[in-house]
Amino acid sequence: METLKNAGDVLFVLLGAIMVLAMHSGFAFLELGTVRKKNQVNALVKILADFAMSTIAYFVIGFGIAYGTSFLVGADQLLEKNGFELVKFFFLLTFAAAVPAIVSGGIAERAKFNPQLAATFLIVGFVYPFFEGIVWNDRYGVQAWVEAVAGAKIHDFAGSIVVHAVGGWIALPAVLLLGARRGRYHKDGLISAHPPSSIPFLALGAWILAVGWFGFNVMSAQAIDKISGLVAVNSLMAMVGGTLVALAAGRNDPGFVHNGPLAGLVAVCAGSDVMHPIGALVTGGVAGALFVYMFTFTQNRLKIDDVLGVWPLHGLCGAWGGIACGIFGAKALGGLGGVTLGAQLIGTGLGIAVALVGGVAIYGLLKATVGIRLDPEQEFMGSDLSLHKISATAERDVAW
Repeated sequence: METLKNAGDVLFVLLGAIMVLAMHSGFAFLELGTVRKKNQVNALVKILADFAMSTIAYFVIGFGIAYGTSFLVGADQLLEKNGFELVKFFFLLTFAAAVPAIVSGGIAERAKFNPQLAATFLIVGFVYPFFEGIVWNDRYGVQAWVEAVAGAKIHDFAGSIVVHAVGGWIALPAVLLLGARRGRYHKDGLISAHPPSSIPFLALGAWILAVGWFGFNVMSAQAIDKISGLVAVNSLMAMVGGTLVALAAGRNDPGFVHNGPLAGLVAVCAGSDVMHPIGALVTGGVAGALFVYMFTFTQNRLKIDDVLGVWPLHGLCGAWGGIACGIFGAKALGGLGGVTLGAQLIGTGLGIAVALVGGVAIYGLLKATVGIRLDPEQEFMGSDLSLHKISATAERDVAW
């Protein structure tokens, strides 16, 4: 029976890993549809290359920092419990690789390619697993201290803080250090719109992400006997809440409509296992509004050229999700309890701090040494021709 249980857990986690791996194609198409046509190929290449670099960094360094496990042993040891530790690595790798995929959307259209690969290695190898280990593996004694101070440990079932807030807050200094795309903001105060190149591809990316998210959240149980229908329905309700509020607040804008469900799903990750579905609906709705208004505010008022709005979508909605877990996870509001608002505030603040320090250090170092921005001519031509020597519509480049 134990062998059958181990095999079932391996299959369960493997299916989750495959679903979240599929989400990375969603990241790619969401970015492809949002950037201008001259940067579409680069969006696709970046996500795949970043995933490959993340795999190496997490296998060799990151997973060991977070969980104390080394894979530099014989294959016979790796096969223990049907290789569960290996598929756990695969599953958690897909989470880790989401962080540079998030950053990619913010720095699109003007970032150098190779320095970003180096940043991916450093983020996934060191910064992300350091905080991941604190929250998900009780490393460094932080959770025990938080429990003593706030009455509960930091609760983040599927990564509102660990993945999304960290990714969004790493992206913020990267975007600021890069500066806005040339021609985006004018000295007279006018703003060039730079509209999405393909709403269908943007929508496809959003749909792939939304579907894969049910693997992201539900399979975070990491054992088949811990699977929870509550997590599935809470994810659904948050997705719906984010969609409808973004539809209303964004006045039918398709970019907001298709990012609304993602905002809701980002926010519900942390508390999806402890909230009541109504609490999840409210959490997602607040996230949908937060994304629409803060995307508009950062782009138009603060003039922060965050191309896909990854700081509002992942950074702010992820932080809101961490806090919302402490609110709607409470028994008084229909939740299962076992969480406190104080612990969630500490955990959210700690995640933001780690991400900001890591983001400033990595992108500041790269900017000072090798540079992180394309030169003006390359940016004008677009990343596709400058870096990959081909455009997404190559037939237009041939003059017979």
